[in-house]
Amino acid sequence: MTPALRTERLDFLPYRAEDEDVFVALLRNEEVCRWMGQDLVPEPDLRALFRAILTDVYPQRRFDVWGLWLKGEYVGHAEVKKTGNVDGHELVTALVREHWGRGLGGEVVRGLLRHAADHLGLREAYGMVGAENTASLVMCSRLGFRHVRDVVADDGSVTKMLVIPTAAAAVPPSAPATAPAPTGGPVHPEDPA
Repeated sequence: MTPALRTERLDFLPYRAEDEDVFVALLRNEEVCRWMGQDLVPEPDLRALFRAILTDVYPQRRFDVWGLWLKGEYVGHAEVKKTGNVDGHELVTALVREHWGRGLGGEVVRGLLRHAADHLGLREAYGMVGAENTASLVMCSRLGFRHVRDVVADDGSVTKMLVIPTAAAAVPPSAPATAPAPTGGPVHPEDPA
């Protein structure tokens, strides 16, 4: 089962059935989808996807996926999963628009890197960032990601494939380590900081 994690400000908690509406609202936001490089998905499809997380992804241990919570408020989504682009694992994160620019994106990525190293035994992880998503590219550069190659879609859009050693999570002295979150409830575009 996906473990609960904690960073300085965030609780990474496996989704529960009652989280469906916030998950759907995040992924129905046009601006969030734009920066994630994905089309706006119809609400019924997102609800089916959310139910699949609970009924397939978690029980089959397909990959780790969390809702992100800040002081009990849902602020985003995070995943660590194998990617079809390379022989490795990809970090995926999306934040609720109102929480961009607060440094949460970097905190999420550092938490995911720590989890990838400590719990999954990974030595590196990948990120896929749209070439137009300057804020996320700046954040990734600051965190220590290195450009691997550009992936060009059929429509001509470009996504930057990036890689980072999981040990990078320990590099910034201010980077909080993840720890198991308290049990119980909370106390899944990118953030430029």
